[in-house]
This record gives sequence, C-alpha cells and structure tokens, in this order.
Amino acid sequence: MPLTKEKKSSIFATHAGSAEKTGSIEGQVAMVTERITHISKHLQQNKKDHSSQRGLMQLVGQRKSLLTYMQRHNLTGYRALIEKLGLRK
Repeated sequence: MPLTKEKKSSIFATHAGSAEKTGSIEGQVAMVTERITHISKHLQQNKKDHSSQRGLMQLVGQRKSLLTYMQRHNLTGYRALIEKLGLRK
C-alpha cells in the first residue's frame, strides 16, 4: 500500500521544515525510512516474497547513499536526523 498524500506531506513537514520542500535530503531520508519500515512489516508476515526483499535492499542502499551524501555536506544535520529517526550510528 503506497503512502497517502497526507502522510507524505506530514513526513516532509516534520523532517524537512515544510511540506513543499520535497527535494530536501532530510525529507527524502525520512520518506525512504518510512517505506523501509512498511516493507519490513510486510516481510515479517510473507517470508517468501523475494521481490519485496529485493525492493527492500534497494531502498536500504538508496537511504545509505543519501545519508552518506548528507554526512559529507552537513554533519550536524546528519547527526540530528539519525537521532530523530532512531537509526543506528
């Protein structure tokens, strides 16, 4: 089930500053993290869904590259985002 428009705007509003800043790195990382948690819950019930596992791995790689970019360009924002989203590191 894809995210609704209201859920997306609330994610961008809380992490990117406003709902219109859809291109911000913080908002993109928060959006990918939300999709990762949704797919992870799906895979706990459907263990043999290999296409979803592949999609999950692609999303994890995308989030990793976004976080690497953010770490190089804005270290304080990176640390705050990691803390806010509850990610490791």
